[in-house]
Amino acid sequence: MAAVPVLDEARFGYLKPTDVARLAEAYRFSGAAHAGQTRQSGEPYVSHPLAVAEILAGWHLDSQALMAAMLHDVMEDTSVTKAEISDTFGKPVADLVDGVSKLDKIEFQSAEDAQAENFRKMLLAMARDVRVILIKLADRLHNMRTLAAVAPAKRRRVARETMEIYAPIANRLGLNELFHELQELAFSHTHPMRYRVLLKATRSARGNRREVVGKIEAAIKARLAEAGVSAAITGREKHIYSIYRKMIEKHLSFSEVHDIYGFRVVVKDAPTCYLALGVLHGLYKPVPGKFKDYIAIPKANGYKSLHTALIGPYGVPVEIQLRTEEMHRLAEAGVASHWMYKSDVDSLSELQKKTHQWLQSLLEIQSQSGDSQEFLEHVKVDLFPDEVYVFTPKGRIMPLPRGATAVDFAYSVHTDIGNKCVAAKVNGELVALRTELRNGDRIEIITTGYAKPNPAWLQYVRTAKARSNIRHFLKTMQYDESAALGERLLEQALKAAGHSSSEIDAESWEHAIRDAGAHTRQEVLADIGLGRRLPAVVARRLLRKTEREEAKSGNSKGLPASVVIRGTEGMAVQLASCCRPIPGDEIIGSIKKGQGLVVHAAECSPAKRSRHNEPDQWIDVEWDRQPSRLFQTAVRVIVTNQRGVLAKVASEIADAGSNIDAISMEEDRAVFTTMLFILEVANRQHLARVMRALRRLPEVEKLARARE
Repeated sequence: MAAVPVLDEARFGYLKPTDVARLAEAYRFSGAAHAGQTRQSGEPYVSHPLAVAEILAGWHLDSQALMAAMLHDVMEDTSVTKAEISDTFGKPVADLVDGVSKLDKIEFQSAEDAQAENFRKMLLAMARDVRVILIKLADRLHNMRTLAAVAPAKRRRVARETMEIYAPIANRLGLNELFHELQELAFSHTHPMRYRVLLKATRSARGNRREVVGKIEAAIKARLAEAGVSAAITGREKHIYSIYRKMIEKHLSFSEVHDIYGFRVVVKDAPTCYLALGVLHGLYKPVPGKFKDYIAIPKANGYKSLHTALIGPYGVPVEIQLRTEEMHRLAEAGVASHWMYKSDVDSLSELQKKTHQWLQSLLEIQSQSGDSQEFLEHVKVDLFPDEVYVFTPKGRIMPLPRGATAVDFAYSVHTDIGNKCVAAKVNGELVALRTELRNGDRIEIITTGYAKPNPAWLQYVRTAKARSNIRHFLKTMQYDESAALGERLLEQALKAAGHSSSEIDAESWEHAIRDAGAHTRQEVLADIGLGRRLPAVVARRLLRKTEREEAKSGNSKGLPASVVIRGTEGMAVQLASCCRPIPGDEIIGSIKKGQGLVVHAAECSPAKRSRHNEPDQWIDVEWDRQPSRLFQTAVRVIVTNQRGVLAKVASEIADAGSNIDAISMEEDRAVFTTMLFILEVANRQHLARVMRALRRLPEVEKLARARE
């Protein structure tokens, strides 16, 4: 076995001597706790927490974070408890260790659930103290650097997890150097052959272009010096993974990716960045559309720079970044700059504010997410690096993910605005809410007091906040509507037994709630409405006290009472799309788990088969005498294939007072065409009027109500 590594105190020289002594104590504690344990590579396990602490020392983190790094695996892999850590090293260190530790001692239904819950715990701990994620990122970086010792299947899983979660979080926190290293390492393990081929090609191209690159660098230095601009110029190679992504996204071969090399120009202040930009645009021609000003409009993670692409000698594209020394520190270290450069606290306040806002949004999303996997999905959505920048009516800049819509913008302004939005204006013109926003758009959201989120929004929103708030609202609304339906279904079941809800006392309800494993009466009723509990079963539990007396007296059940369908019950009641029942049709209802009450026409073939196989799931329903809405139904019309026939049919439908919701047509045949209309009608009499009007058209050969 390899020798136990020694703590090099010189690496932690920026700390006070007393803090270094405490760190050495934490190292000895960790070594004792992990005694006898080895890594996959055969090294003593304590070499890992030491390496993590050394990575954090490179970011100049404080002594508490470094001690937590030394101890970050002792709660997971040894018998050491949080209380012991707290007693020895203090509560802040114990809280950091706890935030990084996994939840291995809790049983989960699947590996995916366990992973999702671990991420949720870590991200919420990070929302309270950002040092948690910095420790976790350093932990992941060292694991990725030593991943070759791990079995191939686990290697690929860890690499995918790094690419999907940890690298985007590093990017979101402004840790640029770490972000790129994690991406490179993850790519090298998920696609090892592609990585090796591209690495070899890049090294070869670098050698072939050395003379050209040297010439460009000399020309840039000379031209900036002529203009009196003092600058530090460094070469900047494109990373292997970014070259690979460009090849995939733009369908290019390696030889077509010319801009694998660029330059970074660091100057004294922001005005000099723009001066240097003008000088370089005078030296080489800029590529149209490739200039990005992240100084005027910083990225969400606080990144600031000017980006431009130039056509250099021999037609070689050259990418150039211009920034100040302070911007460069921020670009490389992100939120870790708070510890590395304490003299720059004022200039970092904007970054810290943005980071704090994002971390707080995690807490908001967590409070609305139903489970860990849903929370993880929301967070993944929110980690997109590409952004567009839009303006509020008052001129405030708001960053959004690329592909974000007017609905995303509404929710980013305020949850209430998102929930009540009905329309949007982009640059003064009315647009659909699903319209994707572009850089520089000026957005105005139109709201009304009665509006509410549309489930269809979930198909196109891009931000985690919008998705989370929409789902939360719909769940709440569905819960309330389902509880109301559940109450009606339970009342029907009680009437079938010859009783009513008014006869049920509080004690019976308490027993029923406890037996059901629920917390409140409302929860039981909502479960009935959502089809998770059968109303007859709940009714029997509520009537236990009287069952024996009924049996003795021979009291028989009353006739079942039908549930009345008004058509305005919302998501708790659904009209089956297979038969599209309308008032006037005989109907039956099915209790479907998670869907509530699904209403079918009595003659519906799928409903008949299901009723035969699962009779307990079906209940009697009837239409309200005066339904207060229009209902969809399908009509199939076969017409002579003539010019203008569709317009004639649509005109007759409109004249009969019906709306067309959708239309589809079979391929034109030589003589006849079949059209399928989804119409809105009030009842069967209204549908009959529509069909009589259509029969009067000479072009209509045949029509009938369509049922699947």
